Amino acid sequence: MNLGLDPGDTVMRQPRSPRPTKIDMSRGLGPYRSGVDLYSEQIAELRELAGSRDVPAVVALRARIVLWSAEGRRRKDIAELAGVAPLTVDRCKARYAERGVAGLEDKRRGGPRAQVPPRARARVIALTRMSPPADSGLSRWSTRTLADHLKRREGISVSWHYVARIWREENLKPHRSGTFKISKDPAFAEKVADIVGLYLAPPVGAVVLSVDEKTQVQALDRTQPVLPVTFAAIEKRTHDYVRHGTTNLFAALNVTTGEVLGECKPTRNGANFLAFLKKAVKPHAGKEIHIVLDNLSTHTTPDVKAWLAKNPNVHLSTTA
Repeated sequence: MNLGLDPGDTVMRQPRSPRPTKIDMSRGLGPYRSGVDLYSEQIAELRELAGSRDVPAVVALRARIVLWSAEGRRRKDIAELAGVAPLTVDRCKARYAERGVAGLEDKRRGGPRAQVPPRARARVIALTRMSPPADSGLSRWSTRTLADHLKRREGISVSWHYVARIWREENLKPHRSGTFKISKDPAFAEKVADIVGLYLAPPVGAVVLSVDEKTQVQALDRTQPVLPVTFAAIEKRTHDYVRHGTTNLFAALNVTTGEVLGECKPTRNGANFLAFLKKAVKPHAGKEIHIVLDNLSTHTTPDVKAWLAKNPNVHLSTTA
């Protein structure tokens, strides 16, 4: 074949592109040959993946499984070495054979769930803190009725589980109800202003005492001494007790210093109250003393009124 060359001309061959070297790492291992054939580039890629700190640990483990399989290790040995089931070894090899390195990564899950907009949360909180509309026929909200109201009236679709979670997070309890009482005392507002003023801004140099009684306190005693706390046991006491009658506790709190004066009396009457009152004001002789207390009959006996008349520096302020 004449190519138009003169004798003596040199023919230069075009260099061929290098072909990747295919390495069978399972040869020479006898009857246990169960590996996969990998190119040297694939082996390098898998080794880099297995030793990388930038990939999830499970992906690095799957890369090691493929490498161990390429080395010709037995299936059960690989499973024991990796701490997985033999079926997992087969699955890793099949995924790598089908998709390469991409097959070692987890499949992407579906998109994240649609987040509830902040407006929906704000409406749940706002409606919970208000009474239901009059035309709803409801006296209070429940999680289901609130979720249904939002969907029908405002086009906001949330589940009752979501409403319940908001109530827990915000500590909302619309099922609870309380009571209140209106005083019939025409001077109630003046009394409130007087007592609150004594607590918040007492007169300069004056002493404010808050006095009260706890009546019919049961004096009980256990039949055996209380066992103290030990290293391995809590404090223990007998379940039965002995009654020693009742007593009445009188107490006075110095609002400024926090000091408490207490005394027990066998009965509660005007005489015992007056005796305690004298004891409470004695340390503050010569000062203006304001005493806050309730309007029990024992606080307004003739003897108490006579004593107050003789001690104009002592002023009583009743709470009701």
